[in-house]
Amino acid sequence: MAKTLPKIIVLSGYGLNCEEETAAAFNLAGGQADIVHINDLIDSPAKLSRYQILAIPGGFSYGDDLGSGKAYANKLNNHLKKQLLEFASKDKLIIGICNGFQILTNTGLLPGALTFNDNNRYTDRWVDILVSRVTLDTSPWLKDINHLSLPIAHGEGKFVAADETLKAIKQQKQIAGVYYKGSICKYQNLGANPNGSTLDVAILTSANGKILGTMPHPERAIFFTQSPMWPLQKEKLIRAGKPLPKYGEGLQIFKNAINYFK
Repeated sequence: MAKTLPKIIVLSGYGLNCEEETAAAFNLAGGQADIVHINDLIDSPAKLSRYQILAIPGGFSYGDDLGSGKAYANKLNNHLKKQLLEFASKDKLIIGICNGFQILTNTGLLPGALTFNDNNRYTDRWVDILVSRVTLDTSPWLKDINHLSLPIAHGEGKFVAADETLKAIKQQKQIAGVYYKGSICKYQNLGANPNGSTLDVAILTSANGKILGTMPHPERAIFFTQSPMWPLQKEKLIRAGKPLPKYGEGLQIFKNAINYFK
């Protein structure tokens, strides 16, 4: 008998534009991803219960006209709040990437908020992320990941929160990944924190680790040749007589989510 693959619902519509890449990453990791327009989900909200993983991809929902993620979050809260809370209360996983992370904070599924970068510019580059040792044990998303190099592409990626909220997320070990000066930042002579994010937050989880918000895009780093370091790494590996990897660091996040249900 064929095994049932974990099913992922990837939301789309109103300016989200990374649904194809996000679905492809989950499929490559061994899942079965369906791209579903938010209006179709609103018409049939029971459909959400058929899935094990909910993914809200990156993009520019509603053109960021009211602030990144706010209008899309309002649509979710107004029409699907009950279903979202029920989904989050079960043994299921949720990920929000970039605009999806902003949407998760605006729905209240994750604490804090994302606001304008300190440089007041849209910033498109790669960053290095150090994964919290505690999160390795608490979040299915980040199992066996110590650090990541991923691309960012946002104008409102600075994580902010009230002092009480910051205290709570630190106590509950929700800061899953922070910007740091790793190999790519050093190679490209870039600063570690690209947006001024408080406490250098790049990746945040819910208290139970099952909801993950990330400003960097793991779905854009699923192949070795997507990294700006790959030509240098290729030469080093060839000279050392080692094989070239096919996949990139970002793929492990999606594999971890699939393996959680296997």
